Amino acid sequence: MSDRDAPDPGDFMHSSPAESGPKTDTRSDPRTRLRVLPQARLWVLWALVLAGADLALGLSAKWTPGFSANEFSVDQELSRHHEVLLTGIAMTINYLFAPLVGVPIIILVALYLLVVRRSPVNAIAFGAVASLGWVASEIFKLIIARQRPNQALLLDPLAPETGSNSFPSGHVAFAVALAFAVFFIARNTRWSRTAAIAGPIVALVVAWSRVYVGVHYPTDVVASFLASSAAVILFAGLWNRYALVLLTRIPLLARFGPVGSSPNR
Repeated sequence: MSDRDAPDPGDFMHSSPAESGPKTDTRSDPRTRLRVLPQARLWVLWALVLAGADLALGLSAKWTPGFSANEFSVDQELSRHHEVLLTGIAMTINYLFAPLVGVPIIILVALYLLVVRRSPVNAIAFGAVASLGWVASEIFKLIIARQRPNQALLLDPLAPETGSNSFPSGHVAFAVALAFAVFFIARNTRWSRTAAIAGPIVALVVAWSRVYVGVHYPTDVVASFLASSAAVILFAGLWNRYALVLLTRIPLLARFGPVGSSPNR
């Protein structure tokens, strides 16, 4: 394994080492902060382990007799105790973390980084990482095809949804991926600790909301953390190996801001 694969034995997620290169490169420029993403040791293995755990959880939830019925009792219990404030929070999350709102948010942030901050590398990396949650969730939805909780059996169904796309939750997967993206862009700034704490908290609140609303089982939201984490870990490793080699070959990007020298130079 190369040094780029295992840069720092002390951390699970850490930055890949800066390879030797010309002194004129832009690795210290905040506009290319995401030219190298935090990378896990043995990133391919970790991605496979998390994806495998997600797949095993989904198949167990779908095919084990009584599994979904036992989980559904959590949804039913929450449905019997809906409160106005909590319902308002849950329904707000229902709309904010849906693709109809989430996609424009990603596009706007990416455009801000590209046009205002003059950071093409950061814009592309942020947009890609933030989108990984939906990509990963859709893949597992197609594989597992688990039916959503039966809304007719809930005392107070808030957002009736049907279909075989329960596992995992796209809302939660997006929240997890967005937390990664925000943390990556905030690293080594005064906002780093805030992003590291707030991101997981927001993702957990979104996870609670999906069960509270009654459109997902508890294992669906747990699976979203696994799926998004696997996708981000895999993407970070691939980005660090290949992204700048490709981006430096697109002259148009340099018109918006620095791209940086290829890490292989």
